[in-house]
Amino acid sequence: MIVEAGDPKDPQATALLKQSHALMQDLFEPEENYFLDIDELCASNIRFLVARDGETITGTAALAIKTGYAEVKSMFVDPDRRGQGIADRLMEALDQTAKAEGIKTLKLETAHKLAAAVKLYARHGYTECALFGDYEPNQTSLFMEKHL
Repeated sequence: MIVEAGDPKDPQATALLKQSHALMQDLFEPEENYFLDIDELCASNIRFLVARDGETITGTAALAIKTGYAEVKSMFVDPDRRGQGIADRLMEALDQTAKAEGIKTLKLETAHKLAAAVKLYARHGYTECALFGDYEPNQTSLFMEKHL
């Protein structure tokens, strides 16, 4: 398995992103969903990564480059491939990408009810932090950060 720069419009990546978006829409109210759509993931300030097993894309992740930090977005692994270390490889690649960009702080928004994601982020050195960016206070969001 490799992790490399990818294209959100690749049909396999798009399928995974749509699966992720559908899950978030099932779990949370519209005003509590902060995922980037496919076109937004093509913006110049986004670094989009895919995990690939041969020709098959098994996971996605992105960094949104902001002023003073980067935000982790679109972290998703094919449900049939979970438990194989793919998310860990994506997290490591996000760190490497941030370091290459000279970024010293990574932030993310997740939710308490996404327990597996929260555990993943904590395992990779993220700790809870205050609300940041354009987010509005709500009952579901959990904000985390990591200093590289």
